Amino acid sequence: MNHIVTDHALINNTRIAHGVHGAGEPVVLIHGTPSSSYIWRNVMPPLVEAGFQVHVFDLLGYGLSERPWDPNIDTSMTAQVPILDGLLEVWGLDTFHLVAHDIGGGIAQRFGIQSTERLRSLTMIDVVSYDSYPSKRTREQMDAGLNALIEAPDAQHRAHFRDWLLSTVENKQKLSDDALEIYEDFISGPVGQASMFQHQVRHYDPKHTMELADRMDKLGQVPVKLIWGADDAWQVTDWAHKLNKAIPGSDLTIIENSGHFSLEDQPKRVSELIVAFLNSRHSL
Repeated sequence: MNHIVTDHALINNTRIAHGVHGAGEPVVLIHGTPSSSYIWRNVMPPLVEAGFQVHVFDLLGYGLSERPWDPNIDTSMTAQVPILDGLLEVWGLDTFHLVAHDIGGGIAQRFGIQSTERLRSLTMIDVVSYDSYPSKRTREQMDAGLNALIEAPDAQHRAHFRDWLLSTVENKQKLSDDALEIYEDFISGPVGQASMFQHQVRHYDPKHTMELADRMDKLGQVPVKLIWGADDAWQVTDWAHKLNKAIPGSDLTIIENSGHFSLEDQPKRVSELIVAFLNSRHSL
């Protein structure tokens, strides 16, 4: 496996894996759950080829970044914003294009509302918003307590999350056995399984986006592109249309034959849409 995060930085006393690729206008990519920067592996190269400098990282508690043992270390969407701020300082970025997927969209919404002047543009792909999450099933599991899930046998845990991951794509063949294994490995095993619930599921709380609900129009101060899988079963297209309506001037493209992980289902189409959008912002 070729990771696209190749370096490490200490941000707020936590280790964050990150990488910078290419040269040109800066673009920052933020992944979601239950993934990592790995999800951008097929989208990043076309951006670099198009003349952009791409900055990627693994959120705190995800992928190759630190998985804090201390439960008091916050890895929620809100707490990831200072991590992004720290990386921007490491990268030396003042303004940049921001592209986000899934809960990365919640982080991007919060950053964009707080620091609108730093965004050259914002692209959101199948993102969470308002109270669009967690699902009814996940909420029931959270209410029942996460300890049973944390302590489940590894084989049982992997089987459950293999099915969960497969539900993110419309074409199951798009997630090869190798890709599935990589996604599973990050959230399984002695560290990954507990980390999945401590650093990800525990923070599936819509308060992080509902706090922004009456300020979404502020994002309309920058160019905004929305990209959505037509078959997204995690964040149905109703949410795409709600965001499109709430953000003045935003543009929405629905991709056919694509699920929540549209970056896996249709990476070529997603890349084309991002490049076209970013190229249209050159003069801004």
